[in-house]
Amino acid sequence: MPDKQLLHLVIGGELSDLENNIFKDLTRVDIVGAFPSYEAAKAAWRSKAQATVDNALVRYFIIHAHKLLDPDAEEAADEC
Repeated sequence: MPDKQLLHLVIGGELSDLENNIFKDLTRVDIVGAFPSYEAAKAAWRSKAQATVDNALVRYFIIHAHKLLDPDAEEAADEC
């Protein structure tokens, strides 16, 4: 049986509410991509976050989509 497939999404954009992570305009959310490992997702997240350091309202997030798809699944301790 193959190893469990992991799915990490990296998205971001300008927020209107920093405390509650509410996007200013959902039609302008930047979908960076889907990544098979946390390390790859973190590298993409870091790159986008550093590129937007001058705009305090822009935030990027890593979504552990595999946990949303299968909440009972165990994940390796070093993944999250």
